[in-house]
Formats: sequence, structure tokens, C-alpha cells
Amino acid sequence: MPRSAPMRTLLDRFLEYVRIDTQSDEHSTTCPSTPGQWDLLRLLESELRDLGAADVRLTEHGFVLATIPATSARADPPAVALLAHVDTARDFPGHGVAPIVHGNYDGRAIVLPDDPTQVLDPAAIPALAGKTGETIVTASGRTLLGADDKAGVAIVMTLAARLLADRAIPHGPIRVCFTPDEEIGTGIDRLELVDLGADVAYTLDAENLGEVQYETFSADRAVVTIEGVSIHPGHAKGKMVNAVHLLGKLLAALPREGISPETTQEHEGYIHPYEVGGNAARAEARILLRDFERDGLAEKGDRLRGLCAALAASEPRARVACEIAPQYRNMRYWLEKDMRPVEFARRAVAAAGLTPTSPPVRGGTDGSRLTERGLPTPNIFDGAGYRRSVRRE
Repeated sequence: MPRSAPMRTLLDRFLEYVRIDTQSDEHSTTCPSTPGQWDLLRLLESELRDLGAADVRLTEHGFVLATIPATSARADPPAVALLAHVDTARDFPGHGVAPIVHGNYDGRAIVLPDDPTQVLDPAAIPALAGKTGETIVTASGRTLLGADDKAGVAIVMTLAARLLADRAIPHGPIRVCFTPDEEIGTGIDRLELVDLGADVAYTLDAENLGEVQYETFSADRAVVTIEGVSIHPGHAKGKMVNAVHLLGKLLAALPREGISPETTQEHEGYIHPYEVGGNAARAEARILLRDFERDGLAEKGDRLRGLCAALAASEPRARVACEIAPQYRNMRYWLEKDMRPVEFARRAVAAAGLTPTSPPVRGGTDGSRLTERGLPTPNIFDGAGYRRSVRRE
């Protein structure tokens, strides 16, 4: 039975969840990829049990599943799943998060106290402008906040608490699912659709009020490996082939304008080297390939392969390998065949007094793979706002 203690607020939950370090790690071979994710997943499992949810379980791969039983009198209503991911990105530290609640926001720039060079300025951040008088939560300046996607986690859990406490609200069966490793794109394929048991699903992972998204990037990830010839630098003339120098030449050959993330927007794709490492003997770069269309994604892969082939031809003593693996595809390809899940969400947004919008996701969601696998899963907003950018003074 649901616990009788006073209901916790959405803000209470969010502040608790963001303090748990759940950054994922793409170099890990486990799922979840990091121990901290288990900490939050076990907390969520326990909370759902205390609330009185049905069918609560935590799978071996770190998915928390539960059911909010139907209250509708309608015969055989469709089952709707709500999903949010527990992991956070590795762009900035995730340990020691100290969230700051700015009540009755005054509309001025927010200086983050642990690093005053970082400033959240409404003049540069559209999502912050116009929020005067509202409650805003930020990090303290040295860590991620983790609103992506712990805002979604807190919303789903608070909704579960509300519906489990008040069975007078009519609804069909609702499946709750908290997922690991969304940020590194390795988690959701470990979830069996039969275990989720839904007819339609929604991820809560969009940023701004009113967003109902149904198109994402199509995505591949490339790993370029260069093996050179290493020898003591004192005796290297005519013999050494420095893999680091060759990798630098490759990265310098990548065009920037109109092809790198910092020069693209809206429906433009990109080629993004995001991690490099190695030494004179062997160097490696990990590169993201993104485009909204299959042809554009294939063209970017061909361009990268061509640059690698040219590099190899310029230095035959080196070995240059370019491996490209698929990650996810634009969920629009499937959702546009039946837009009802999107339209239902838009109606709900309008009924809440907001204006529904459908900007493209310049990234991916768990819904990208779920939709591709046969479960239509649009993405709806979680209130996380402008998540990662700051202005440095």
C-alpha cells in the first residue's frame, strides 16, 4: 500500500537525485557502466515499492520497471510507458554536486559561487530570459547539475506518487522505466520490449516548456586508429613515424565551417572529434558523425574514410584504420508513418496552457532506438532548460 507519509515535492526529489554521482563511462564494458548509477537505480526501486507501485523490479542490466495500475473504466486501454535516464554526461565533474535553489528569480545574471568566472546570463541564454519570479535550480560552478535527465526522473517519480495516491484520476496502465547509460548510447538495447510491456512510450528528456519532439539525429561513431613507428627520439631521423603528428594532420584536415558542431545548427549535421589519446607509436581519435538524413550521414562517413585513406597514402609506413559503427537513427522515419503519439502529446501540452513546439533534437534519446525497434517513443520536455552552457567572465 502507498506510504502514509506526506508526499514529497518534485523539487525535493530532484535535489536528492542530483547529489548522486551517476556519470556514465563509454569505456566501461558493464551495463550500467558506473557504480553510481546503481545507487540511484536502487533508490528509485525502493521508492516505487514504498509508493505501492506494482510489478516493481530492477533488472540485471540496471532498468527499473514498475506499473501504475489502470483506473479507467475503458476496456483494455493502451499501456503507456514513461521513461527517463539516470546517467549524466561526462562533460564536467559529476561528483560533489551542490544544487542551488534560486527562489523568486530576479531576472539578473547568476554568478555561480564556486567559480565566479561562470555566469548564467539571460541575455545569452534564451531559456533563462523571461523566467523572472520563478524558481530556478543551478549547479554551484564546479560540476554538472545533472538536470539531464534527473529532471525527467523526478517528474516521472512525482507523477507516479500522485497517481498511486489518488485512484480517482482515470488513466490506463502506465509503465514506469528508469534507464542507464543513455548518454553513451549503450543502455537501451539491453531493455527487452516485452519487459517494458507498452503500446506507446514517451521519454522525458527535452529541454524547454512545451516541446514534443519526434525527430533526432541519425548517428554513427567512428574510431580512427593510427599505428606509427616508434624509436628513441635520439636515433629517430628517417625512421620514426609519429602517430601523434599524423593524427594531428587528420584532425586539421577536417573542415570546420558548416561541418563542425560549433558552426552548425537546426537541421545541419556535423563531424565531431570528441576524444583523442595515444603516443608516438599509436594514437586514436573518437569521432561522432551526425545528420538528420541517412544520405547525409553516409556522406560524412565517406568523407572521413577518404581523409584517412589520403593520410595512409601520404605515409605508407603507418597503418591507418577507420571503423564506423551505427548508434541510432532518426525516429522521424517511423513516427511520421503514424503521428498519433505526437499529436496526443501536443494536445496535452495545449490543455496545460502551453504552446506545443517540435524542434529537432540535435542529439538522440532512448526513444530513437525504441522507435526504430518498433515502439513509438516521442520525446517531451522535462523543464531542464539550458543545460550545459555558461559564459566565462
